[in-house]
Amino acid sequence: MFFPASGWFAAFVLTLAVEVPIAAYLLRRAEPDRVRLVLLAAFASLATHPVVWYVWTQPFLVGTPEYLVVAEAWAVGIEALFYWAAFRRAGPARAFGVSLLANAGSFVAGIVVGAIWPGVFG
Repeated sequence: MFFPASGWFAAFVLTLAVEVPIAAYLLRRAEPDRVRLVLLAAFASLATHPVVWYVWTQPFLVGTPEYLVVAEAWAVGIEALFYWAAFRRAGPARAFGVSLLANAGSFVAGIVVGAIWPGVFG
């Protein structure tokens, strides 16, 4: 399945708008430098979002349970690993929780925005 780059960009902007504030809030005690915190949270999404959008859409049909499990597990797992490595004071359990909540938030936001504005993501 082909997703146009414009659809990816809209989805990525939404992802950043939802995940970065969630992650920044939940990791605020682990990183006192707010600029570094926000940049690292954005980088976590940048590291996973293109793979979810372009790689996992090749072996799996978008919207199927298999796609959702693999793509979301990838995003949560890689971002949790990144948060744990970048914010050592957060610990692995907190890093996983932050990633899970941030990704759940962007997943729900994507469903809501897609329902309100059909075709926005390609």
